[in-house]
Amino acid sequence: MKKEGSSPLYNSIWQFFSSVKLTVFVLLALAVTSIIGTLIPQNASPAEYVRAFGEFYYRIFFVLDIFDMYHAWWFQLLIILLVFNIVVCSIDRLTATWKIIFVKEPVFNVSRFRRTSDQESLTVQQEAKTLEAVCSSLMAKNFSYSRTETVDRGICIFGEKGRWTRLGVYTVHLSVVLLLLGGLIGSMFGFEGFVNIAEGETVGSIRLRSNNSVYPLHFEVRCDDFNITFYDSGMPSEYRSRLTVLEKGQPVYQKDIIVNDPLRYRGINLFQSSYGTLPPRQITLNIESNASGMRYRKTVVFGQTIELPENLGTFTLNDFQSAYTFRGQNIGDVFLGTLLQNSNTPVSLVLPVRFPVFDKMRKGDAVLSVAEYQQRYYTGLQVTKDPGVWVVYIGFILMIAGCFVTFFMSHQSLCIEIQSAGSESRITVSGVANKNKLAVMKKVKKIAETLRQLTENSEIQ
Repeated sequence: MKKEGSSPLYNSIWQFFSSVKLTVFVLLALAVTSIIGTLIPQNASPAEYVRAFGEFYYRIFFVLDIFDMYHAWWFQLLIILLVFNIVVCSIDRLTATWKIIFVKEPVFNVSRFRRTSDQESLTVQQEAKTLEAVCSSLMAKNFSYSRTETVDRGICIFGEKGRWTRLGVYTVHLSVVLLLLGGLIGSMFGFEGFVNIAEGETVGSIRLRSNNSVYPLHFEVRCDDFNITFYDSGMPSEYRSRLTVLEKGQPVYQKDIIVNDPLRYRGINLFQSSYGTLPPRQITLNIESNASGMRYRKTVVFGQTIELPENLGTFTLNDFQSAYTFRGQNIGDVFLGTLLQNSNTPVSLVLPVRFPVFDKMRKGDAVLSVAEYQQRYYTGLQVTKDPGVWVVYIGFILMIAGCFVTFFMSHQSLCIEIQSAGSESRITVSGVANKNKLAVMKKVKKIAETLRQLTENSEIQ
């Protein structure tokens, strides 16, 4: 919107932001960068990037924030440029539209209606003055604004409705601005992270995916319980975490979460995303003496050393590993311990859960195996905060409404022209619209058919 008397600098800045070339450039830049962001994994570890691109290109990409592109300053600058461009373009074109929408007395050009192909004509056996009142009433029923004028050929009754529909395209513009601003707010003030919580434990911070730094939640989350169910094939069918939110050590909110059903608290979302196993706190051992044939049971805690019966020595439980590999084969979950008999050299024991006779291969004085233990799990949570999500929702609703108005509604004007020819009158119904010409043609046919029925039934007296 160039203003007369304004400075050349102001006009140059306004022309820059209202330029269609700027729109094309920013959209192409966003498209290219989005493709790059899709091809290059985001927020991976530096070692992965060095292995994939080499040290030289890694340093270049790191400086340009390619590895966290959607939070990069230059990407946010592109979004801001596009927002300014849309706003200025809308303002630049809104002035003329505003004058059309909010004018008190619209100007009707009868020649425009006479030139249009969207018209219907009929001849009736009534005088023009008799027809004027009923045509005015019919126009007032179908249009929000109407008036009667005397023209060179007779009388014209003009009607108009839907001026406000010209704002539909600007509603779409506003929705795009809100979508962009919502994404920008989320990018600048939101975060995405993760945390693993063992059953019975409490955490008050998470790790951010963008830079792996620790982020405090300003409240605590406790995992009270974790349950998992499996299909017959062994694949997990559902995993569920019971979470409790604590403020100053006191529980304030509790919820069971599953995949796609998060816990939401203070604008932060905690999604169920993964799970894993943890070493049990203690296990029960089966101990079989080769000398006596007796079997014993002993409970042992991690890091604890216990005395074995019949002076078979001592056993210390050291570690737990899942998917343990033995001679190239995965033998599943195993417990690792140390057996010390008298003053002999300590022997490292591998006690697989699925193979209770595995220790027989050692050919020692006793065979040890795992009798039972209580499986422990941790729940893996994806933690997100997006303060711009409601702005995005509002923008999405406005876009649907704006697109509906833009594509399915229109600013319609209708003209009923009555020309007198002795005892007869010729009525011409014509209409124009800024878009959706089919709708205005249907309206013209409907009005003309109504007038035809009224005259044929002699309802006009």
